[in-house]
Amino acid sequence: MADSTHVTAALSAMSDKTAEQRAALRLKHAQKLTALMEARNDLRGVHALADFVDDSVRWSA
Repeated sequence: MADSTHVTAALSAMSDKTAEQRAALRLKHAQKLTALMEARNDLRGVHALADFVDDSVRWSA
């Protein structure tokens, strides 16, 4: 029983680390996309998801 508890704890720690890495990567991409959209107004309307993320970041600031 102790072994399964140890394995569960290890998997949970790995899952937490993965979640933190994904959140950091998501934030980094949003920041870079927002900077790009500020620098290049001609890109507006080219990709709907990029516009959505840029608008979301602007409205949440």
